[in-house]
Amino acid sequence: MTNVTDSFVSLGHWPSAGSFGFNTDILATNPINLSVVIGVLIFFGKGVLSDLLDNRKQKILNTIRNSEELRGGAIERFEKARARLQKVEMEADQFRVNGYSEIEREKLNLINSTYKTLEQLENYKKETIHFEQQRAINQVRQRVFQQALQGALGTLNSCLNNELHLRTISANIGMFGALKEITD
Repeated sequence: MTNVTDSFVSLGHWPSAGSFGFNTDILATNPINLSVVIGVLIFFGKGVLSDLLDNRKQKILNTIRNSEELRGGAIERFEKARARLQKVEMEADQFRVNGYSEIEREKLNLINSTYKTLEQLENYKKETIHFEQQRAINQVRQRVFQQALQGALGTLNSCLNNELHLRTISANIGMFGALKEITD
């Protein structure tokens, strides 16, 4: 510190002979130069620096304002999207519930329809079995009748002689004649 004060004091001892010279003592001249430069900068640069800071401040405020507006818009869009999502989820739940009830209804209809179809098929089966039984019984009857008739014809042909044959014919003709008289 003594060097700084010495440098100011030494200014008073310079000869005023009009000579100009350089002071090579860095420690003595640096604080003076710095104080002069800082003084000039403060005096002339105060307005420029103030304008730069004001511009920067306005840019930052505009950026913050734009960001707030964008944030507000984003929040609004987000809320709209959330409301839409909730609405869609409710509709999906409703469709799901309606779909399940529709599936259950269709399932019951299908079961009932299948049950009715099975009942009809069972009835057709019973009718077919009854028809086939009747046909089989009729075929057996026809065979039995044919065999009985063949057996009777065979017995008649073996036992019947001409005289018995003629008597049977005469008796039948007599019966037909008596029936004819009764009906006339």
